[in-house]
Amino acid sequence: MRSRILKNVGSGCTFLMKSIPGLQTFLGEYYVENTDTSVSPASGQRWKYLLFKLVAATSNEDCPLVLLLDDLQWADETSLDVIRMIVTDPDIRYCLFIGVHRDNQSSSTNRVKKLLHGIQEQGVSFMAMRIGPIEKESINTILSETLCLPPRLCQPLSTIIHSKTGGIALFMLDFLKSLKEEGLLWFDLSSRRWAFDTRGIDAKEISDDLVEHISKRMTRLPHGMQSGLKISACLGSSFSAGTLQKGFSRNDFDIDEFLRFSIESGYLREISSGKFMWAHDQIQQAAYELIPVTRREAFHLLLGSRMFLSTLAEMDDVLFTIVGNMNIGIRLMKSQQQKLEVARLNLRAGEMAIASSSFNSAAEHLMIGIALLPDDSWVEEYDLTIRLYDAASEANYVTGDFGTLASIIQMPLLHARCLEDKLCTYNVLVRYLIASGQLREGISKSTNVLAQLGETLPEHVDNTLYAEEVELVKRSLMDLSEDDLLNLPLMTDERKLACMQFMNIVMSAAYCVEPLLSPILVFRMVRLSIDHGVCNISTFAFGLYGAWLVSAVNSDFEGGYRMGFLAISLMNRLEANEFIPRVYTSVYGFINIWKEPFQAGQVKCLEGYDAGAMSGDTEFAVSCLFQYASCAFHSCGEDIAMLVLCR
Repeated sequence: MRSRILKNVGSGCTFLMKSIPGLQTFLGEYYVENTDTSVSPASGQRWKYLLFKLVAATSNEDCPLVLLLDDLQWADETSLDVIRMIVTDPDIRYCLFIGVHRDNQSSSTNRVKKLLHGIQEQGVSFMAMRIGPIEKESINTILSETLCLPPRLCQPLSTIIHSKTGGIALFMLDFLKSLKEEGLLWFDLSSRRWAFDTRGIDAKEISDDLVEHISKRMTRLPHGMQSGLKISACLGSSFSAGTLQKGFSRNDFDIDEFLRFSIESGYLREISSGKFMWAHDQIQQAAYELIPVTRREAFHLLLGSRMFLSTLAEMDDVLFTIVGNMNIGIRLMKSQQQKLEVARLNLRAGEMAIASSSFNSAAEHLMIGIALLPDDSWVEEYDLTIRLYDAASEANYVTGDFGTLASIIQMPLLHARCLEDKLCTYNVLVRYLIASGQLREGISKSTNVLAQLGETLPEHVDNTLYAEEVELVKRSLMDLSEDDLLNLPLMTDERKLACMQFMNIVMSAAYCVEPLLSPILVFRMVRLSIDHGVCNISTFAFGLYGAWLVSAVNSDFEGGYRMGFLAISLMNRLEANEFIPRVYTSVYGFINIWKEPFQAGQVKCLEGYDAGAMSGDTEFAVSCLFQYASCAFHSCGEDIAMLVLCR
């Protein structure tokens, strides 16, 4: 299994380990950590695809995989989309998925129903099973086996318990514990068996609400135990003993005794050494109910502040817990200095979330950070403000929240002190315009930025201008051999690097709506690479130039083939793996088909698809897939039915 994971996921294992720490333990010495940082993590599709590849690698005929996910009602859209990918993909054939969710929460239930409907529409069969409360006869059997009494003797007790708890398992167990604590259920030493007070139990008044019932029981605990439960409830569904210790203001509280008591009482479970989780989310909610509603904001703020002061040197492990608690108490913050500190923490949390592809979480933290900024933040807290807006723009773009993005994206453009500080926002703005179908607006905005960077593009391209650009790029390449081009120095000018980025972003848009502008962009990128050094984007530029050479306008198949070879060689030299799908699309999709059999490039097209899906370049991943299907269709020998089924 380890070898299958390493083969299927490859360098993506390093990325997945941020979300699945146990993967590193499982792979152990078999995995050598990838140090390549060239691939940007800023793609939600990348995380989905890698997780999908991991599941595909762990399930086969010899070792089927059963994947059980509980509480789907809490799952976000990204998680549900991953489930859809896993369940519907024909490549995953030996995976049984079991999902459990509650249907009493309308908004969450609608998301799950939408998922099931989408799965069914794609021809995947599933079985829906409604799990209701435990029947009275079953409760009687449980009591009989638990108390070691004949079923007929347990009948009165089971009837009362069923009527009071409605047959809800957790409610029933908690009710039994309360009966024992109150002396209504006891072990009779004289008769050497369990006994119970039927009248007393029947007369006992309990709430119909499970959370309220459990919370009421918790109020009878010692004050210290209640404090531990309150703090634990604010730490999330799982936490470590060290994190819990940081939540207390005094050192005399016995953490070990509290944890031992909570486990024995069925409130917590130890999932690993020093790591604990709530036995049920309703129990966590019951513990949270111990905090009076009017004091909850203050409690969260105090807890977050206390943990912050005690973890200054090792913040990352508990950063989200600290920030999450502080954010709940924002309304009570009076000091602007305190708000700025929390804004910095939200920025740090947002950047960490982006690094692990948790873009929804990142957007939430970053928007809170922006809301905490004072009116004069662009003057007094410039660095913090520009970083918050840049990161928030990126996160909202990736999540597709274009409404929020539109509300913040103009601020850096108005208040940033220099063009360099606006480039990140311009980058997001151009991508947003193109993604929302405003191709001409995206090209216009990019052209405006390029002009400010010193690279002026023509508003309209006519035949004369086109011929001039062709002559200029040919003149630049005239005296350079392939070795000369391959050994060009690296591009270091930040403005020229930005020019390459913007031309790369609008290349496809220009091809769609301004066909004559597209080759002009290619020529400019090639000339910039020759005059100012090469960068990763240069590999794509040389590949596109080769594709232009073999086009009907030139029919220079030898020159195009050499340029395609140069593009791949340069990509290998620079280790520009994120450009594999773009380079492979141009080389194996447009150039090599004029010199080699169609079949020769099919494997590379699939490699390009995998690389694009892995890095988040969905556009050119799909382009590689199209090239593969097109070549397979025209090269003969491929079963068309299998081609449709597999891809």
